[in-house]
Amino acid sequence: MTDLLDEVAPVKLSADPDRCARYGELSARLRVSDADVAAVELRRISREVRRSIIRMIDRARMGHIGGDLSVTDILVTCFWGALSLNPQRPAWHERDRFILSKGHCAAALYSTLAHCGFFPESELDTFMAPMSALNGHPNKLKVPGVETNTGALGHGLPVATGCAIAAQLTGATWRTVVVLGDGEMQEGSNWEAAMTAAHHGLSSLTAVVDRNRLQQGARTEETKRLEPFADKWRSFGWEVREVDGHDHAALLRALGPSSTGQPVAVVANTIKGKGVSFMEDRVEWHHKVPTPDQTERALAELVG
Repeated sequence: MTDLLDEVAPVKLSADPDRCARYGELSARLRVSDADVAAVELRRISREVRRSIIRMIDRARMGHIGGDLSVTDILVTCFWGALSLNPQRPAWHERDRFILSKGHCAAALYSTLAHCGFFPESELDTFMAPMSALNGHPNKLKVPGVETNTGALGHGLPVATGCAIAAQLTGATWRTVVVLGDGEMQEGSNWEAAMTAAHHGLSSLTAVVDRNRLQQGARTEETKRLEPFADKWRSFGWEVREVDGHDHAALLRALGPSSTGQPVAVVANTIKGKGVSFMEDRVEWHHKVPTPDQTERALAELVG
């Protein structure tokens, strides 16, 4: 029995040193570059990450492809252009904290982490496979670079608020960035956390909302109206920045430090299924899986 358990136990993921070195050099350069210059490289990386997502979901025959593609530009801009991280030391105390609250879009996070070097890109082939560390929702005990387990919507912002409070109490300089889906903003726990963050003046906290206006089964405004969305954040005491969530230069600027001493909310207007014409702004691609022919078409459209 012990031998059998050893055979099926998930392999512990470890860093890819070469990829880490390339990521470290490029990220350090992009974080001090002009936003418009950095955006050129970020667009290239986003195409690579999206292609990996398509392959992962095609191979696994499951996943949340529409939201993965809408959030990709946000993740790439955060990891390469805004956050201070060390993939070879994922538990480095001075790292910035990143939380993907919309945990069902794990494929986008795993692809991003692999391209940074947190683990070898070849591991993406195991996405959703039995006993794989790369399951349908990110698990911090299995995947380096995952700050906290997510998937039950409405948990990411409360956890991120706790991280930012810890930094404030200890005088730490690291920042916390949390990415949320707009559908999950219908969860009351988010607004409790938003009120708490503003009360404590957590200027090191940034919440980015992937505002693609679609959730499982319908548009957000049909399910439960969010608008006036930006004004809601302002009324809770946050500094609000509205941007095109696929404009890397605009995202870089929006991810800058707070100018008011309050937490920052970035409303990133995106398109579900971004980058693949037949998936864009289509609710059925929330968790639809492409056919082999559709996969080939998608990959062809994502060539630079």
